[in-house]
Amino acid sequence: MKKLIKKSISQIFSTADSEAIVQEAKKQIIRELDAPSRRLFLQRGLTLGGVAMLTGCDISDNASVENALGKISGFNDRVQGWLFGSTRLAPVYAESMITRPFPFNAFYAEDDAPQVDGNDYRLKIAGLALDKREWSLPALYKMAQVSQVTRHICVEGWSAIGKWGGVPFGDFLRLIGADLTAEYVSFKCADEYYTSIDMATALHPQTLLALTYDGQILPRKYGFPMKLRMPTKLGYKNPKHIEVIEITNKFTGGYWEDQGYNWFGGS
Repeated sequence: MKKLIKKSISQIFSTADSEAIVQEAKKQIIRELDAPSRRLFLQRGLTLGGVAMLTGCDISDNASVENALGKISGFNDRVQGWLFGSTRLAPVYAESMITRPFPFNAFYAEDDAPQVDGNDYRLKIAGLALDKREWSLPALYKMAQVSQVTRHICVEGWSAIGKWGGVPFGDFLRLIGADLTAEYVSFKCADEYYTSIDMATALHPQTLLALTYDGQILPRKYGFPMKLRMPTKLGYKNPKHIEVIEITNKFTGGYWEDQGYNWFGGS
């Protein structure tokens, strides 16, 4: 098995890339691990050989730290992208296993969650799509919807099971004539959050444009009027209060990703 993994990884990464990642990691990581948020990110976000690189490291300056972390994050993105597949589904659960109450989580307090007027709300479409009309909530509610009970996994170490309902995002992208060969789908939100995902994740059968929670209109604290629900991704990759969806070949990063979190963010 180890030989198979090693051979597969060698087909993805050049020898120079692999050596550079190992050398930078050995030189740079320990001091950065002293920051609690970054320590959690590294402990929970690295995959395969990434964790092994953290042993016996020595750190110098901040610029080198960020350089090393950037290389490791890129390594992680490529490994997770390689492992990801449309036939690999996240576990689903019985409704009896739903976490009640489902936790609120954001970079602000619950009382500070944005108050979006559903009557005036319009979802905007940008970028590589044929149909860029704006979508009202009644129009979105009329679309065929599905529901799923899945686990939300937070990079901070906790998880919770919830029931999300909405439009399969792949169906929505096809309806608006999105270029499905584009590399990314990005999101801008009413709470000034932003993130982006790869097209393969956007088309995954469990990725939902979520409009309800536990059979009710999506509550404000969970992302009204809509959020993207992806059980194949860590929580910070699931944007809430979405205002703009853009299909693009331009890498736009994300709120936490631009601060050092892994971009792919697979769970």
